[in-house]
Amino acid sequence: MRNYMIVTLDISAQAALEEILASSGEGKSLTDIAAARSALAVNPADVIFVDYNLLMEDCSLYTDGMSAIWQGHSDVEIVVLVMPDDIRRAVDVMKSGAVDYLTYPINPGEVQVVLERLDKTLMLHTKLDYLRDQFWNEDALHVVRTDSIAMRDAFDKVRQMAGTKTTVLLTGETGTGKSLIAKLIHTHSSRKNDPFVSVHCGAVPDTLIESELFGHEKGAFTGAIRRKIGKFGLAEGGTLFLDEIGTISQSMQIKLLNFLQERTIQRVGSDESIPVDVRIIAATNDNLWDMCEKGLFRKDLYYRLNVFPIEIPPLRERKSDILSFAEAFVSHFSLQLGKDIKGLHPKVLDAFQRYSWPGNVRELENLIERACILEKDDRISLSSIPQELFGLLQGAECSRPDISMAIGRARQLVVDKFEKAYLSELLEATHGKIKEAAKWAGITPRQLHKLMSRHGLQRRSFRPPEKKGTGASQ
Repeated sequence: MRNYMIVTLDISAQAALEEILASSGEGKSLTDIAAARSALAVNPADVIFVDYNLLMEDCSLYTDGMSAIWQGHSDVEIVVLVMPDDIRRAVDVMKSGAVDYLTYPINPGEVQVVLERLDKTLMLHTKLDYLRDQFWNEDALHVVRTDSIAMRDAFDKVRQMAGTKTTVLLTGETGTGKSLIAKLIHTHSSRKNDPFVSVHCGAVPDTLIESELFGHEKGAFTGAIRRKIGKFGLAEGGTLFLDEIGTISQSMQIKLLNFLQERTIQRVGSDESIPVDVRIIAATNDNLWDMCEKGLFRKDLYYRLNVFPIEIPPLRERKSDILSFAEAFVSHFSLQLGKDIKGLHPKVLDAFQRYSWPGNVRELENLIERACILEKDDRISLSSIPQELFGLLQGAECSRPDISMAIGRARQLVVDKFEKAYLSELLEATHGKIKEAAKWAGITPRQLHKLMSRHGLQRRSFRPPEKKGTGASQ
């Protein structure tokens, strides 16, 4: 139920509004602004219907009249009542913040249209109030602590839209924390008590992705021995996180587009359309617009997913956050391993600040986990991190820099040299096993392949020689 206030000298207009508003809330009628302000102080209203001339009483500007109402009551919505000849004035008032207007004499049909618009506006206010009251929950406080302007902007966007049904597209490099942001959005939304279901689209074969997402009926294909509800069904009422959305096939893109348009799904082997209440959060490390231009991704699907984009910057662009991330990981793994590691040696932190982190936060997490396993002291020392990470950078710092080239080029040469040394050591340790090496580095196999190609590294160069007698070529 809404609380309404009617401020006009027109008795017939008061009576008409009171009758129409009675079914949707409680109303109070007054005849001057001063009385309205006094009444608002005692009993706040959601909406005030106010005559334009009364609004302008003792004011040279209509903005002053509205400010007088909003002083101490900034959440109240203003609907202006005007004569038909004064509609232009009403439009000017709306430009300054009024939500709508009505003309005399009061028309019930026009009032209903205004009430429908108000419902949407007030619903949004309710959700935003909910977010303001709940942000941030205790578990998220360590996540949102950041000195990075770019990350603060990302978290501000989370605050703005978490409580809505809006579809979100998270973009950023692999390992930047897109899945963490998706969970953050869910846990700070009105859906937080309903399921959060995550699907890594790139990890599901094209032949199974439709069944994985939408489910299937028994006997729909060979091996379908029982009915499967699918991820959409499991996420009913909650959030479905589609990671690496750029990897899905063209046919799957069409089916996902259909869901976003119709909000229904069809299980494999069934023609029945099933309504589903699911909020979609998609993520990608690809440039979807470039894929659209190349014909690899549907533009209409891109527009449907890109309703509210949030870009997550790479770790190299928010190095001020490295210390807080590292300390959080050290605390976590130290407790998990039953150790008492309290922090990082200053030279370790210095090396971390100089490194480019191609694997981003995930690479940092994996490196800290490895260091915590190796560390025997009460803080992470140089001996517990890959020597290339510290040694190469230390050598670059001690040698005389080549000032004949631009600083960006000089920096890139150092980074390239380290990356090649790091990858060579990594592939040597894993005997050229791409999946294992990528997991250890905290990056995807595809990203590892790209880095290897950039530095001219061949997988076969790191495979152990075949033993004689196996029949393999030597």
